[in-house]
Amino acid sequence: MLLCIDCGNTNTVFSIWDGQEFLSTWRIATDHRRTADEYFVWLNTLMTLKGISAKINEAIISSTVPRVVFNLRVLCNRYYDCRPLVVGKPECELPVAPRVDAGTTVGPDRLVNTVAGFARHGGDLIVVDFGTATTFDVVDADGAYIGGVIAPGVNLSLEALHMAAAALPHVDITHPDKVIGTNTVACIQAGVYWGYIGLVEGIVRQIRLERDRPMRVIATGGLAPLFDQGFDLFDRVEDDLTIHGLRLIYDYNKGLGA
Repeated sequence: MLLCIDCGNTNTVFSIWDGQEFLSTWRIATDHRRTADEYFVWLNTLMTLKGISAKINEAIISSTVPRVVFNLRVLCNRYYDCRPLVVGKPECELPVAPRVDAGTTVGPDRLVNTVAGFARHGGDLIVVDFGTATTFDVVDADGAYIGGVIAPGVNLSLEALHMAAAALPHVDITHPDKVIGTNTVACIQAGVYWGYIGLVEGIVRQIRLERDRPMRVIATGGLAPLFDQGFDLFDRVEDDLTIHGLRLIYDYNKGLGA
């Protein structure tokens, strides 16, 4: 079985692929101090509770937090007797190489989303990922990543506002009933929510103008469904896009086809 690990700045997702389907997916807070032994105890417990007894013998990792990769490698080596593929390393090839400025390092999560988005929807695509940062990845007609946009993430913006303005409370993001807030919390929620609606609309519009062609928009990330309520922002919302892309990249590198 294949263990797919998607390590983001906030959370790390583990998912198990049995060759036909993903058996289960679990999420844990990203922490570079967490050891391989801790990962194993946590994961093994969840697999037992789920009734998954087959042995993991392959792994692939995408990580935006370099310091976490070491212990994830140790986890795979020590407990699953395998050397994981790591997206972004020279030994992990992509179906189509990114076309960006020389010397530019593209985030592994963005490369994985590009592969998954192209496999499911073809080229001329914008993938919007609502993570710690809100990213817009542009996929060319042949499936190449050709650049994008990085904006502060929704929760990051809320946290920065709370930390920088002592009188303003920390609030959770939600879809407000009205634009005009009548209390402090409602004002902040309206500003962030409608601000991000405008941000997505504006950036997508400018990408389409710059590309001068139709561009479908696929959204992923935990907050994507929140911004899909009653708006025509996205053609699809897919919460499993990154994990699906990891499986495709693994297959490509093993000669199983993408």
